[in-house]
Amino acid sequence: MEKNTLNQLEILAAKIRYDVLDMLQHRGYGHLGGSLSLVELMSVLYGKQMQYDATNPKWEQRDRVVLSKGHAGPVWYSALAESGFFDKEWLYTLNDGGTKLPSHPDRTKTPGVDMTTGSLGQGTSTAAGIATALKKSHIDRYVYLIVGDGELNEGQCWEAFQYIANYKLNNCIVIIDDNKRQLDGYTKDIMNPFDISKKMEAFGFFTQKVKGNDIEAIDDAINQAKEVKDKAVCIVLDTIKGQGVPYFENMFSNHSVKFNTDEINDAANEAKQALLEFISKEEC
Repeated sequence: MEKNTLNQLEILAAKIRYDVLDMLQHRGYGHLGGSLSLVELMSVLYGKQMQYDATNPKWEQRDRVVLSKGHAGPVWYSALAESGFFDKEWLYTLNDGGTKLPSHPDRTKTPGVDMTTGSLGQGTSTAAGIATALKKSHIDRYVYLIVGDGELNEGQCWEAFQYIANYKLNNCIVIIDDNKRQLDGYTKDIMNPFDISKKMEAFGFFTQKVKGNDIEAIDDAINQAKEVKDKAVCIVLDTIKGQGVPYFENMFSNHSVKFNTDEINDAANEAKQALLEFISKEEC
């Protein structure tokens, strides 16, 4: 990756991370941990890999995103706002009555959202259906299916993966956010996923595992996935819940955070200030 491109993606990631912190702090609560673990991925998707037209969200030749872990909607909204799909002021209406940015994504409300998600597992099946439709329509575009590691408790995920692998839907790039935590605690303590990469390989996927905070590694993995022609593809992101903000990385109950103490708000404010300073320095 060229140095200038990497720099632009790092800036975009900083802006997305800032937006997530700012909108949730403004709201007073929200799904912080699993949103922050996807920041670098969203930067690579919307800053480099995806084909889209923010002025025409329904453009037929666009790539699609299905955020099956719909509770991470804040990071998607932030990426969409930074990419020009809607005004950034919308971010401060998250979960308000009548908002266009509900807690979980809704394709009838938000420009750039192609599939309503929130009931875990269902996004995997709908992404498989979209990928099938694109193949049958001879539209050579990609579906980026983003799945949580805790979500893999749902049997529907594995039914969908079996379908995707059987029909070699290489236009559906399955991306698993392996941040090792879910609502109730650590995934290994609740329902041990064992080695997710080996599971996906056993299901018939060409599988790569990369650090989820490494922009270049994510980009390389997507490029390599696009070269695979004869089987399904999967990228496992080795992430940290609350990624990029040490205070929230170390918070045990960081799935959904309430900004109800001085300590939590101070940590968010310090992180936002550091991000603003980074953005200002890099954009000069």
